[in-house]
Amino acid sequence: MALKVFNLQCDAGHLFEGWFGSHDDYDEQQAQGLISCPLCQSAHVQKMPSAPRIQSGRSTEPQAKIGSNESNSALASLPTKDMARLQAQFLSQMRKMVSGAEDVGVAFAEQARAIHEGQAPARSIRGVATEQERQELVEDGVEFMVLPDFLNDDRLQ
Repeated sequence: MALKVFNLQCDAGHLFEGWFGSHDDYDEQQAQGLISCPLCQSAHVQKMPSAPRIQSGRSTEPQAKIGSNESNSALASLPTKDMARLQAQFLSQMRKMVSGAEDVGVAFAEQARAIHEGQAPARSIRGVATEQERQELVEDGVEFMVLPDFLNDDRLQ
């Protein structure tokens, strides 16, 4: 029996795969609330777009996957349960990083620039910045990372 594999995402932004006998099986299980996120158990799940492998017909050789390498193929071969565990571990480490950073609130851009220029002690900070402030930080060569809001959600820790 061939299975349909769908890329799914819950309302908290967790990505995972679901394996179903058919599109109808997915629709039926979704309607009954049987599909839930393996990380946070949210039943608010939706199908995400996926990129099917397309064979052009010009060659009998299989097409190489974009960005394929040994680590990608090893990761792709992990069972869904292991992939969910890996994602949960990653999210846990990201939350630890966020909780260990000093919350500077709306002064983020100012503090990040001061650290970058050596006018403030080097440390991990977090906070908020406007789109314009973020663009100015990029133009000034200040390194930072935008993280999703759900990393601060205490319900998911």
